[in-house]
Amino acid sequence: MMNYTVKELRQLLDAKKISVKELLDGYFAEIEKKNPIYNAYIIVTKEQAYKQADYAQKLIDDGKAKALTGIPMAIKDNIMTKGILTTCASQMLKDYIPVFDATAIRKLYEEGAVIIGKTNLDEFGMGCQSKNSYFGKTLNPLNTDYIPGGSSGGSAAAVAGGLAAAALGSDTGGSIRQPAACCGLVGLRPTYGRVSRFGLAAYASSFDQISPIAKTAEDCGLILNAIAGKDALDMTSASAPAEDFTSAIGQSMQGKTIALVKEFLEEETDEEVKESVLAAANIFKKMGCGIKEVSIPDIKYAAGAYYIISSAEVSSNLARFDGIKFGYRSEDGDTYKENIKFTRNQGFGWEAKRRTMLGLYCLSSGNFEDYYNKAMLIKTKIKQEFQKALAECDFIISPVMPVKVFKTDSYDTTKLYKKDIFTVSAALAGLPAISVPCGIDSNGMPIGLQIIAKEFAEKDLIAACSAFEKQYEKREA
Repeated sequence: MMNYTVKELRQLLDAKKISVKELLDGYFAEIEKKNPIYNAYIIVTKEQAYKQADYAQKLIDDGKAKALTGIPMAIKDNIMTKGILTTCASQMLKDYIPVFDATAIRKLYEEGAVIIGKTNLDEFGMGCQSKNSYFGKTLNPLNTDYIPGGSSGGSAAAVAGGLAAAALGSDTGGSIRQPAACCGLVGLRPTYGRVSRFGLAAYASSFDQISPIAKTAEDCGLILNAIAGKDALDMTSASAPAEDFTSAIGQSMQGKTIALVKEFLEEETDEEVKESVLAAANIFKKMGCGIKEVSIPDIKYAAGAYYIISSAEVSSNLARFDGIKFGYRSEDGDTYKENIKFTRNQGFGWEAKRRTMLGLYCLSSGNFEDYYNKAMLIKTKIKQEFQKALAECDFIISPVMPVKVFKTDSYDTTKLYKKDIFTVSAALAGLPAISVPCGIDSNGMPIGLQIIAKEFAEKDLIAACSAFEKQYEKREA
C-alpha cells in the first residue's frame, strides 16, 4: 500500500531513491486495483499525470524541487481543471470540461505537483456521506460498511486508501473536516479568504474554502503553503500575507490555553466521542497547556442558521444551470420555460433540489425577515461569541461530529443536518479549524478532534495539531 506522507515522499524523491514515474506507477496500480471498490475517483488522469511527471522530474534533477514537486495529488471534482472533466458529481455537468484552471490548481502546477485524478463527492458539495453523487457512492477504505464522510469523501477515501499522497477538497460547513475524521486523516479548513475560491464551483459562496486533506498536519501545512495567498481573481480572498505554515511545528505548547466549550459537550454527543475529546484535552494538559471551560450559548442555533444561509446561497448559485449556456440539457419541453424546468428536474439530484427549494422559501417575500435575516444575525452573534472565547484562550477543541462514524443511511436527511453542529460553527465564525484523529470507537473506526484557532492563525493551528499528533501516537504505540 502506498502509505507515505508528503514529507516522506519528498525525501525519497530528492534522494533519488524513487523517480516520479515509478511513484506514479505505484499509485496507478493501487487505483486500478482498489478504485472499483472505493469509488474514490470519478476520473483518473493518467496520461496528463505522466506528462506532468516529466516536468517534475526535471525540476528534481536540476535541484529546483519545491515541497510538492512530483507529489501525486487527487483533486475534488468541484475544482476547475483545464482540459479535464469537472462534474461536481452531477448529471448537470457530467460532460463539462473547463477551459481554465482554478487558482489553487495553477499554484499546484507551479510547484510541480502531479494531479492523478478527480475525486467523487456529494453533488455540488451537498451532503455528509458522499452518496449523493451521480457517479455512485464512495466507500470508506477503513471499513466499507461505513461512510467516508462528505462532501469530500472521495478525496478522503483516495488518501486513506493509498490512492493518492494527499488531496484537495473543499469545506463549506465541514466537508473536509468530517471526511478526515471518518477516514483517520488530517483535514484543514483555512480562514475564509486565505485560499482563493476562483475556480471552485460555488455552493455557498460566503462559506466555501478549498482545503487540503492529508495524513499529517505538516503535510496539510505544506499544501497550504502552495495554495494560499491573495488573488486578484477572487474579491473575497484576503490580503493577509502568505507565510510558511509549517515553521512553528516543534515549538513547545507550554503555557498555551485550550478551551473546551461547555455547550459542545452538553449537546447530544456520543459518550465514546466525549471521552476521546476529554482524553485529548488531557494530552494537551500533559504538554503544559492550561485547560479552561468557555461558553458559546448560541451554538444551539448554529446548524439551523447555517442551513438557511447556505441553502439561500445554493438557490442563487445553482440558478445558472438552465441547460442553455452549458451543461446537461433535457430533450423534454415544448417551450423555453418548460425545457428549463425539465432540465433542472432531471439534471439535479434530490439533495440539490431540496436545498434549492429550502433556499428559495427562505428568500421569498414574507419569509426573508423571519428566516434569512435572523440566520444572519445568529451568524454574527456566534462569530462574536467565538471571538470572545478566543480572547481568553489560544485554541478551542471539540468533537468533529457528535456521533461515531456510522453506516450509510443510518440517519434520515434532516437528522443528518444536526450532525454538522460542531463543524458549521467554525464556518459561521469564519475561523480556521483542523480535524485530527483522537481515538478509536468500539467499532474500530476513528474519532476526530476539531481544533479551532483565531483568524489567520493557521501556522499556530498546524503546530498545535502536529504536537498533539506526536503525543497521541506515543500514547497509542
